[in-house]
Amino acid sequence: MNEVMTLNNGEKMPAVGIGTFTISPKDAEVCVCEALKMGYRLVDTANAYVNERAVGRAIKASGVKHEDIFVSTKIWATEYLNPNAVDETLARLGLDYIDLLFIHQPTEHYMDGYKMIEKAVKKGRVKSIGISNCEGKYLDNILANCEIKPQVMQAEAHPYFTQDELVKELDKHGIVLMSWYPLGHGDAALINEPIFAELGKKYKKTSAQIILRGHLKMGFCVIPGTSKVNHVKDNFEILNFALTKEDMAEIAKLNKNKRYYYRTDEMLKSFAAMKPNYETK
Repeated sequence: MNEVMTLNNGEKMPAVGIGTFTISPKDAEVCVCEALKMGYRLVDTANAYVNERAVGRAIKASGVKHEDIFVSTKIWATEYLNPNAVDETLARLGLDYIDLLFIHQPTEHYMDGYKMIEKAVKKGRVKSIGISNCEGKYLDNILANCEIKPQVMQAEAHPYFTQDELVKELDKHGIVLMSWYPLGHGDAALINEPIFAELGKKYKKTSAQIILRGHLKMGFCVIPGTSKVNHVKDNFEILNFALTKEDMAEIAKLNKNKRYYYRTDEMLKSFAAMKPNYETK
């Protein structure tokens, strides 16, 4: 049974999901279908991942009804001024509503994208609003100008970068942090930290499972992605044990305020011109 988080609009979101970043449509279809059969109920994708159609096929093939699944996706920067962006996203997914829809990057016109999602919420096409990679001044601007407060922030977070300051700000508004790169982008140095091996031995879990469980203990939602079905299974087996305050205190000592992803203004400008090559079938 997945743990559930209550969002600031009353909607319920599973705490553990499967991510599909960098996963090919073929692999995404297989892994998402298998994940849903295993009991996952949160699936994360994005326009820019160009695997939304595959995710939609996986949902249909799994036999699990959409009302029992929490689907999150993201509007890409080149779609912020496209009045049909939400409907086109729904069409790719083969769904009639989206549980959580993000703006993906705070490029030019990101507030237009946000306002578009607000309209979709009012129309019942979207249930909750997310903001991805919108830290600092971007979060401040959204909160100052939104009509509907965001429910979820997707951002980089892991034991080397626990986002302490961002979490303090999000907590003021009841916004949940959904962590990407929860395993440090597969960094062996992080995975092989002795504390995780020690706790893994204590709880009979892998280092990755200890790290993911630590995220949940901090109140984060996690969406680890993988193209390997056995890893999909491993990543879900973190709900049958709990870390203590003492365990978490030891893990907290690893925080280095170290990011793996550094976005520049030049990158933001390039995103605004980077149109996804969507799947056609």
